[in-house]
Amino acid sequence: MKNNEDQTMLATGFEEAIIGLDTSQEVFRVVYDIDAIISILMERDEMTEEDALEYFSYNVQGSYVGEGTPIYVYGGGHDRVLELMSNF
Repeated sequence: MKNNEDQTMLATGFEEAIIGLDTSQEVFRVVYDIDAIISILMERDEMTEEDALEYFSYNVQGSYVGEGTPIYVYGGGHDRVLELMSNF
């Protein structure tokens, strides 16, 4: 498996939200915790939760920049996953 560092992307300004690296494809993808990104936006940029969610959805998660586009996930374990599943 080859990792092309030029194609692996970072979401600038959200380094503290990195939780892993997906190595399952030829181009590695950085994995971010969505809740941590929302918290960063609320604290750093003084956004409300609603504004942070909207900003994240449109400007961060909605930005595809090629094969190395980061992956955004909700963490929290089994109970959190079940809670999220019931909300969708």
